[in-house]
Amino acid sequence: MIGSKLPIPTSLPTLPLRQHVMPDQPSPTSSRPVPERFLASKSTLLLDRFMTRAIQIGGLGIIVAVFGIFFFILMEILPLFGGAEAHEEKSFPLGITGKGVIGVDEWARKPFFFDGNSLRFADLEAKDARLEEMPVPLPEGVISNAIKLEARHNRVVIGTTDGRIGSFRVGYKSQLAVKADDLPAITAEVTMEEFYPLGVPGKPLTTVSYGDGGAAKVLAAVQDVDGTPQVHAMTIVSRRGLMGSSAPTVGGNFDLTPFLKGKPDRIMASNVGDSVMVTDTEGRLYYFHITNGTNLQLRQELQPFSEFEDKRIASIGFVFGDVSVVVTSMEGHQEVWSLYNQEITNPEGIKQTQRLYGQIKTLPKLENATTFFANSLRNKVFMSAGGDYVSMRHTTSESVRWEKKLPFQIKDAILDSKCEHLFFLDTEGTLHRYLYHDPHPESGIRAFFGKIWYEGASQPEYTWQSTSGTDDFEPKLSLIPLIVGSLKGTFYALIFAVPIALLAAIYSANFLPQRIKTIVKPAMEIMASLPSVVLGFLAGLWLAPLIEDKIPSILLTIISLPIGVMILGLVYTKLPVGVRAKVPVGSEYLLLLIPMALLAWIAWSLGPWLESWAFVVTDPGTGRSIADFRLWWPNVTGTPYDQRNCVSVGFMMGFAVIPIIFTITEDALSNVPPQLKAASLALGATRWQMVRTIVLPIASAGIFSALMIGFGRAVGETMIVVMAAGNTPIIDMSIFTGMRTLSANIAVELPEAPVHSTHYRVLFLGAMVLFMLTFALNTVAEIMRHRLREKFKLV
Repeated sequence: MIGSKLPIPTSLPTLPLRQHVMPDQPSPTSSRPVPERFLASKSTLLLDRFMTRAIQIGGLGIIVAVFGIFFFILMEILPLFGGAEAHEEKSFPLGITGKGVIGVDEWARKPFFFDGNSLRFADLEAKDARLEEMPVPLPEGVISNAIKLEARHNRVVIGTTDGRIGSFRVGYKSQLAVKADDLPAITAEVTMEEFYPLGVPGKPLTTVSYGDGGAAKVLAAVQDVDGTPQVHAMTIVSRRGLMGSSAPTVGGNFDLTPFLKGKPDRIMASNVGDSVMVTDTEGRLYYFHITNGTNLQLRQELQPFSEFEDKRIASIGFVFGDVSVVVTSMEGHQEVWSLYNQEITNPEGIKQTQRLYGQIKTLPKLENATTFFANSLRNKVFMSAGGDYVSMRHTTSESVRWEKKLPFQIKDAILDSKCEHLFFLDTEGTLHRYLYHDPHPESGIRAFFGKIWYEGASQPEYTWQSTSGTDDFEPKLSLIPLIVGSLKGTFYALIFAVPIALLAAIYSANFLPQRIKTIVKPAMEIMASLPSVVLGFLAGLWLAPLIEDKIPSILLTIISLPIGVMILGLVYTKLPVGVRAKVPVGSEYLLLLIPMALLAWIAWSLGPWLESWAFVVTDPGTGRSIADFRLWWPNVTGTPYDQRNCVSVGFMMGFAVIPIIFTITEDALSNVPPQLKAASLALGATRWQMVRTIVLPIASAGIFSALMIGFGRAVGETMIVVMAAGNTPIIDMSIFTGMRTLSANIAVELPEAPVHSTHYRVLFLGAMVLFMLTFALNTVAEIMRHRLREKFKLV
């Protein structure tokens, strides 16, 4: 009732106290599951531990395997950068202190000494030291006045006191050993050759030289004519016909003295019989060229050491091949002069190209003047010796291989034919044999990565030429053309592959309907399984001949397709919204298929018209205009046009790289959380704005990884490059020339390289360069990927 008081209860009802239940005890008021139900079984735990250890061991095994490969390659290439070694192996007291020359057999066991009268042999492997003397049937009345050894044929050249020049050859034969532990017996024989009168009759020859080129020989000497030195030369020719060679006849006698400006002191005939070199006491060098064995002319006068005050020549000699000469001054300066084509102006004022000598190298200065010179008969190594000092050097690498001060004074020195032993005759008459070990004289940092002025080249250059048709060539082992070729092929492959793969992945992950995507992505992944040898076969035998004369059509198609697609897209955006709404989302590409095919056909068909209009060249022979891109390109750019070029390589290598980049990029784009995409679209962004501002930044780390993996696939490709790139080690970035890559070079040349040879080890060096290149790029890529991931991470 209103205004009445409500009764107040005298006691409130008490609520039951909530009982505290421990987590591991079941509640008295509710049932909870038994904890043992959530415990893993022992077999599961054992399997988990096993797989954990297996993954750890596998990862460590991969690391060990990579470092093992690195260590193996390193052990193969380290000997390339070592020097030569030499030590005295044996000495033999000849007891000869007079003038003479020493020669040696190819086994370095039985050297000989000729003093002008007697020929003596020293058997270095005999238990008792003894000299064997062999008679030399010199012609009657011959008295030796000048002696010189022509080491290639073990020919002793003799100049007589009455103006005659001749020679004899020392030949060696190896016989089978009687016992298994014995060395094969070495026997020697002497073959006399004809003596010819040279110069002024009855006057002594003081210096002689002999060059034997087979069909053409040249004999040259300095003659003392009543105290005045004169220089004379004679050529001996043998005409070859269908019935064999004719008897040797004198081709001509020449007096070289009128051409000299100073007093002659040295003369040197080339071993191929086509030239004579003369030096005078003032340091000038004269180059006489012989043509057809009958004509001799002074072709060049040289002045070595022109920048030094003392220009006198201490020693001179040809290196192996007789294309280059090494000149040493009295002060120990050393220069290399070589024959190569040079442009000159003849007396009529007409420019022409002639093969002349030019200085190509300056070797490190010697400690003192060296008067003895000996060249290797196997490579470009030579010896300079004088007093108690000897230095072994290599002209190509410009390196000092070995040098030392000996405990005796050198009277004469020579190398054996294999360049494995050094022989020194000291002033006390003792012959010393040194064991010389230098397996890789042509190697070095400069030879592999520097510009080298090779024999016959007009300038220093990077060249790879590991083999040749003759044994007297100069190895050219520069890795620079191979490195440039690897980067060139990779560059053109990625130019073709990256835009297509990235744009296809973006479209597939964000615009393409799911039913179409389930077909496209597996098809792209199947493309990655195609063998590279099949792609290389198609590129070399089908694609390269197909597109050889279709370059204008290809250029027009590549340019017109993107421009045409952009124009069609712009037209599509201008259509009314109602019209565009009728096109299902993601199916817009169907509207482009027919126009793109039509545009590609038109562009391809207009290629010949473009060629006839823009790529016209005049034929120098007929004067007619020819529309041919293959002739126009070399005429305009000065670079060649090869059928197997980077166009076909880029297309086919790109075809191999596209599936890899596409698959990884598409996965990275598809893994972007759909909530972010939906939120972006809900805020009014278009699909392209959503992709550009949300999807691409978040997936950038994965996209970058895809690009690096594609780069690794391209730079390591072998078979496509071998079969489609022409395999030519050149340095240029022209798209219409071929190249040779490091991987292709290893695949082609390693099976033919002798094990542990310089060529073999240099191929391993190429593998190390490729390994380090990819390792460095992958390291940088991983750092950049990590930074991108940190920058655009969601949490």
